[in-house]
Amino acid sequence: MLLYIKAASAQQPAPGMMTLQAPSNVPPPNPKGSEPRPEPAEVALLATFDSYEVVGMGAAHGNKDLDDFILRLIRNPAFASKVNVVAVECGNSLYQPVLDRYTAGADMPLAEVRQVWRNTTQPMCGLSGFYEELFPLIRRMNQTLAPEKKLRVVACDPPIDWSKVRSRQDFGHGQFLTRDPTIAAVMEKEVLSKHLKALMLFGTAHLFHEPGASGGLPDTAVGIYEKDYPGVTLVVADHTGFGNWTPQEKYNAEFEKRMTAWPVPSLVGHMNGTWLADLLDTTYSSGDILFGVADSGKIPSGAAPVKGTFAEIPAGTDAKFSKKVDAYLYLGPRDLLLNEPVPAEIVLDKAYMAELERRSDIMGIAAAVDDGNPENISGRDANPFFYDPDELQKFLMPFGPMAPGGKTPAGQKMPLGGPED
Repeated sequence: MLLYIKAASAQQPAPGMMTLQAPSNVPPPNPKGSEPRPEPAEVALLATFDSYEVVGMGAAHGNKDLDDFILRLIRNPAFASKVNVVAVECGNSLYQPVLDRYTAGADMPLAEVRQVWRNTTQPMCGLSGFYEELFPLIRRMNQTLAPEKKLRVVACDPPIDWSKVRSRQDFGHGQFLTRDPTIAAVMEKEVLSKHLKALMLFGTAHLFHEPGASGGLPDTAVGIYEKDYPGVTLVVADHTGFGNWTPQEKYNAEFEKRMTAWPVPSLVGHMNGTWLADLLDTTYSSGDILFGVADSGKIPSGAAPVKGTFAEIPAGTDAKFSKKVDAYLYLGPRDLLLNEPVPAEIVLDKAYMAELERRSDIMGIAAAVDDGNPENISGRDANPFFYDPDELQKFLMPFGPMAPGGKTPAGQKMPLGGPED
C-alpha cells in the first residue's frame, strides 16, 4: 500500500511520491492582487441564492464555529424564502422516505429516524452532534412554515444496508468508497432537474469545481454534475488557516493580520484578482489523506472510475485553489476556532459504539479511527481547538514510521479517507 498526502501548495515536490517531511526554509509567500471585499456572511450568503441554484459549503467535520454558523443561517427568517432543499453528505439515501416523513412532522420513534445519519458509509456522521441538531431543527421549522416554503432534506450518501454487511466482500468493491457519483446523481434527480434552490452541506473535497484533468473524468460530486449543469453552483471554502501542515504554516499569523478588520463572520464573494486568491493558490493544503487499499495500491473498481494508483500524485492535484472554489467564509483566526466534541449521549450508547467498531473492522480501518472507542474519542475531544498542528503526525502514529517510498509497514491497516473527504 502507498500513502499519498494531497497538499495543493506551490512548494510541493515535483510529481512523484510526496513525503511527510518537507524543507523548512521555504520563503514567505508574496501574494499580489486587489483587496478582498468581505461582507456580513449571513446576508451575503442568502443573497447568492438570487444568482445560483446551489450553494455548497463544508459541515460536520469538527469545526464548531462553522457548524454553529450553518445552524444560525438556516434559522434566519429569510432562509426558507430562498432555499427549497438542504442536501447532506451525512444522510443514507436508502432512508430518504423515512427522512421525508420525519421532516414533514410525522410521529415516529427517534431510533428509526437516526438510521438516516447513523447508518451511512461514513462513521463520522453518526458521531456528529451537528446532525443530531440539524434534522430536528428543520422538522420544527417545517411545523410553522407555509406549505410552499417547507424545507426538504435530501440524503446523498450511497444506499448501504448495514444489516446485510457482514464481511469486506459485502461492503463492496468501490461502490461505497467512491461516493461522488452517487452524490451527483442524487443532486441531479432531486434538485438540479427540478431547478430547486439547495444548500449543499458536504466535506469541501466533494464540492470543488473540477473539469477533469487532461480530458479525464472529474472526481468531485460538483465536478461530475457540472458537465450537464454548468454555472449553477457557488462553492464556499471556510477559513481554517494558511499553509496548514506545510512549511508555510509559520506565516499564517502574518497573513491573518490582514483580516483583523473583517467582520466575523464574513464572506468574500468574489476572490478572483485579490491577494486572498493568490495566497490560497500558494499555501492551500487540505490535509486530505488518501490511501491505496490491497491490490497494488488501487482503490477497488466500482461504479465510478478508479482514481489511479497512489505511487504518484493524481492528476489535477496542483490545480489552483481559487479555480476550485468561488467564495471564502471567514469565521475568525485559525487558532481561535473551536473543536466540536462528540455528544456524550452518543458515546454512552454502547450498542451503537459496538456497531461502529464492527463496521470499522469490516472496512479495515479500526486501527486508525476513533469509531466505537470512547477512550479515543475522549482523548481527541480534550483539545478544545479545531486546529492542531500535530494532527497529521498523530493520525499516522498507529502505522509507525513510513518506509522508503512512502510505503507503510507490512500488514498495517490504513484509513480510506481524510479530514475533508
